[in-house]
Amino acid sequence: MQNILSYVRRAVEDYDMIQEGDRIAIGVSGGKDSLTLLKAMKGLQRFFPKNFELEAITLTMGFDDFDLSGVQALCDDIDVPYTIIPTNIAEVIFDIRKESNPCSLCAKMRRGALHDAALERGCKKVALGHHFDDAIETFFMSLFYEGRINCFSPVTYLDRKDIHLIRPMLYVPEQIIKGFSNQSALPIVQSPCPANGHTKRQYIKDLLTTLTKENKGLKERLFGAIKRSGINDW
Repeated sequence: MQNILSYVRRAVEDYDMIQEGDRIAIGVSGGKDSLTLLKAMKGLQRFFPKNFELEAITLTMGFDDFDLSGVQALCDDIDVPYTIIPTNIAEVIFDIRKESNPCSLCAKMRRGALHDAALERGCKKVALGHHFDDAIETFFMSLFYEGRINCFSPVTYLDRKDIHLIRPMLYVPEQIIKGFSNQSALPIVQSPCPANGHTKRQYIKDLLTTLTKENKGLKERLFGAIKRSGINDW
């Protein structure tokens, strides 16, 4: 965690992600990334010079066998308020719409529900678990599937809802998150989504794994290219 916190603090300071008195909602899916973010933000809260409050929020999506008791226990243990929001997103996407490419619509619906839940709880910022590798994968996805140079921003302001999205783990390599997750026995909740592991993002992730084996330091160079690209808010 000490290693992760050094990355997190640097990203928070580089992009001025947290202000005095902020109330920050953490989007917790139950996966390794969001649970590591939860622990990291609680750790940062203990020594960061600006005071801020935290609240964890999970959307249930409507799948069966989605046991969040372990996440609840973790939040209780580290003293972070935790809210579970039931939704019927899975039913809309798979049963009603029968989407052949469900990820885009699912992400849009989840974002809207999470932002609304955060605002209802007085949180004007939402922290997301996107990390170093996610940024590179998103860059490649935009290039491959949209034909444009783009990536999510470290900080995104949504003027229609007057809310900021922040990504404190932007500098943290996924391998470090995996190591922390295994060592800490985080209460990971496996995604019940039938599309899990069969997405365009997974294809890009596998491609980058192959390219990285053949080109040492590739991910670091790609991340540097993103920072120098002129993409908004980088």
